[in-house]
Amino acid sequence: MLQRAADTGYININCSDPLGRSALLMAIDNENLEMVELLLEYRVETRDALLHAISEEYVEAVEVLLEHEDTVHKPGEPHSWEALPPDTATFTSDITPLILAAHRDNYEIIKLLLDRGATLPMPHDIRCGCDECVPSRLEDSLRHSRSHINAYRALASPSLIALSSKDPILTAFELSWELRRLFFAEHEFKAEYMELRKQCQDFATALLDHTRSSYELEVLLNHDPTGPAFEHGERMHLNRLKLAIKFRQKKFVAHPNVQQLLASIWYEGLPGFRRRNMVLQALEVIRIGLLFPLFSLCYIIAPHSSWGQTMRKPFIKFICHSASYFTFLFLLILASQRFETFVTEILPFDTNSTQWVSTDVTKQRGAPPSLVEWFILAWVSGLIWSEIKQLWDVGLREYVSDMWNVLDFVTNSLYVATIALRIVARYQVFSAVEGMSKETKREMWDTWDPMLIAEGLFAAANIFSSLKLVYIFSVNPYLGPLQISLGRMVMDIMKFFFLYILVLFAFSCGKDTTTRVPNILQ
Repeated sequence: MLQRAADTGYININCSDPLGRSALLMAIDNENLEMVELLLEYRVETRDALLHAISEEYVEAVEVLLEHEDTVHKPGEPHSWEALPPDTATFTSDITPLILAAHRDNYEIIKLLLDRGATLPMPHDIRCGCDECVPSRLEDSLRHSRSHINAYRALASPSLIALSSKDPILTAFELSWELRRLFFAEHEFKAEYMELRKQCQDFATALLDHTRSSYELEVLLNHDPTGPAFEHGERMHLNRLKLAIKFRQKKFVAHPNVQQLLASIWYEGLPGFRRRNMVLQALEVIRIGLLFPLFSLCYIIAPHSSWGQTMRKPFIKFICHSASYFTFLFLLILASQRFETFVTEILPFDTNSTQWVSTDVTKQRGAPPSLVEWFILAWVSGLIWSEIKQLWDVGLREYVSDMWNVLDFVTNSLYVATIALRIVARYQVFSAVEGMSKETKREMWDTWDPMLIAEGLFAAANIFSSLKLVYIFSVNPYLGPLQISLGRMVMDIMKFFFLYILVLFAFSCGKDTTTRVPNILQ
C-alpha cells in the first residue's frame, strides 16, 4: 500500500485523523518499531514525531528518528520539529529534544542526545535587556516566562546534571541558589521555582546515600576543584560542606552521613564522651574549661607537643574558647562593679599598691587603668587579633555576610573607642587642657568629657559582649532551634509593627483634623 501510494499518489501518506495524529505518531504510541522504520523508509513527514517519541520515552524510536533526521536535514535549515507552524504544533517553539528529554528525566534519551552534540545553554537573566529578550517579553510575557521555567526545569533534571556536569554537586548547589533568586524575583511562579529548587537539593543529598565508607564521604566533602585530591589522614577542610552552608543546602548538611562524620570530627580526642551520662560529661567539660590557661600556654610555647596538639581538637578548642570568653565576661562584671576598689578598702594595701591595683575612674578624671582593666585590655587585644585573622582568611565579603562578625566588629570598635577616649582624658589632665585636673569633681566635668563618653561606650560594649553568649549556646540542640524561631518571630513582629504604625498614623491624621477645626473657627 505504501509502495502504491508512493508510485501513484492515490492516498496521502501524511494524512492525520481528527485528533491530528499521523500514522507515524500512531506507530510511536503503539511502540511498533517496525512500522516506524517502514514509514520512515517511504519518506513520511516526521514533523514533531521525535518530540512525541521523547515524550512517550520510546528510546528505540528516538534513536531511529535521530538517524533519519541526520539524513534528511540540510545545514542552515530548521529541523523538522522547528518547521511546524506554532498553531498546529503540539509543543511550543522553546521545547527542544534535549529540554523535553530532561523534563522526562530519561537517562538513556538524554545520553543519546548529548552524544550527538545536543546542548542546553543557560537562559538569560530574568532582567535581561538584550535584543532577544525585550521583543519576546513585549510580544508575549507569559510565553517568555514559561520558556524560562521550561529551561530551568530541564537544567534541574538529575539525569542531565549527572551526564553533563563534571561536578554534579557543585552544579546542583549553584542551580539551587539561582532558583532561589528567581523564587523571589518572579512571585507569580514561585511555586514552580521552589519545586525545582527542592529537586536540586534532593539530587545533591541523594548522592550522599551512595557513599559506602567514611573515606568516600571524606573525599566527597573535602573535594576542592582547584586543589590536590584529598588523602586519608590529612587535615579535613570540608570545602564542599562549607559550600553547602554558603548556598543554604540544609538537607545536604543535615544528612545522617554528614552529621555522623561531623560528630566524629567534633569529639575527636575524647573517645567515649558521647556515651557517658550527663553528669560525667559536665564534669569533663568543667575539667577542660578550668585547664584552658594551661592548654593555651602549651599551644603557644610548644604547639607540636601532646598538650599543644590536644588544643587543636575541635571540641576541646571550643570549650577552651568558651571558658576564655566566660572569664572575659567575668572581668567585665568586676570592672563594672568596681570590684578592685572594694578589695583595696578591705585588704591592707599601701598607697603605691593601691594606685596600681585600683583607681576609681568614676571620681578621678584621666585615671590610669586598674589591674582588672589591664586584663580586659589584654583580652580585647586577643579578640581583635582573632577577628583580623578571620577577615584575612575568609575575605571581606564572606566576613560581612555573617552578622555575628559584624557584631564582633562593632563590639571591638567600641572597646577601641573607649581606650582612645581614656587616653585623650589622661592627656588633657597632664596637659592641663581647659583647666581640668584629676582632682576636679565629677559634677564639674563637661557634658562631653572624654571620660563620660568612654563610660557610655564601655557600657554599650559590655551589652554586645554579653549578647555573644547567644552565639555560643547556639550549639545546644535545644537552644539553637529556639534562636532560629526567635529570629523569625522578630521579623513577623516587625511586619506587624509596620501595620500598627500605619493604623496609628491614620487615626492620628483624623484626630489632628478634629482638633484643628475648633482652632480655625476661633
